[in-house]
Amino acid sequence: MEIAGVDVVARGAGVRGPRGAVFENLDVSVDPGGLLVVHGPGGSGRTTVLLALAGRMRLDGGTVRVGGEVLPPNGRRVRELVAVARAEPAIGLDPDLRVRELVAERRWLSRRLSRAQVAEAFAALDLDVDHRALVRDLPPAEALGVAVALALATRPAVIVADDVDRGCPADDRTRVWRLLDRARRVGCTVLAGALDPPAAGGGLGPAPVLVALPRRSRPPEERGPDGPDGRDGPDGPDASDGPDASDGSDASDEDARQEHERRGPDGGPDGSPQRKEGAA
Repeated sequence: MEIAGVDVVARGAGVRGPRGAVFENLDVSVDPGGLLVVHGPGGSGRTTVLLALAGRMRLDGGTVRVGGEVLPPNGRRVRELVAVARAEPAIGLDPDLRVRELVAERRWLSRRLSRAQVAEAFAALDLDVDHRALVRDLPPAEALGVAVALALATRPAVIVADDVDRGCPADDRTRVWRLLDRARRVGCTVLAGALDPPAAGGGLGPAPVLVALPRRSRPPEERGPDGPDGRDGPDGPDASDGPDASDGSDASDEDARQEHERRGPDGGPDGSPQRKEGAA
């Protein structure tokens, strides 16, 4: 299985909610087939960052480029390149469905998707799941794996998966990061949201790009050559601006979703009615 991933680049990107900036002045660059990890506590804006990079959340400042397509003008094309495996509550797997039902649903939604392609995606992730099991009965790592496999089966250039370490004990967190690493090893660019970044020396390679939230980038004139104050920059381990970084998240992801649903034409963060399932 081979996929042609694309780069994802943000310059000065930001999204606002009713109570202010959810994130702003985001500068980050992810190579084709790379892994971006946006990490921070719940309500810090992780989901909003991921949906904005995926073209599912309207920017209030700056630009995002996915491959050769630039947001905001080319949103439709960006959404064709990016599959959102999980970004709850808007996009996720129905806990009351069995894995085999989710596979059938995905094949119905993507009419050209064959059983062999789905099986190939599961195999690429080294994911062995009981297809008779209900989603709610799956361990957290396996549930995430099913969501990512269903997205990967459609051969997107980029996959988005939020809350990847939710409910996972330490051993399962290692398994989750290795699963996402397998997704990018077939060429797909992966954008992930997590409470914590992957542990150093976890066998991931090349090293993931890290963005720590809450964060607020300083004005350009205060930045050094490599990032704020000359540190590693917004895609390195010092992406957070230190003790004042919490000031950069005055509104929660939910605030931002509600605001953009109110302004958007169709009600959902991706321009379509919200639904509880995987989305390509």
